[in-house]
Amino acid sequence: MRNSQKGELSHSTRDVFGVNFHDFMVKEQSDTSMELASEFGISLREVKNLKKHLNRS
Repeated sequence: MRNSQKGELSHSTRDVFGVNFHDFMVKEQSDTSMELASEFGISLREVKNLKKHLNRS
């Protein structure tokens, strides 16, 4: 079976934009977008993309 680097990354980690999805879901309930961005060290646009991604799944 062939393994690609992209496939290994998708199975080895649950991080998107370097953010642990489970931590993000817990903190998004109580924190504002600005607080989330500063907490995880990402931009406001990435926070918006993560929230949109969570609503799709």
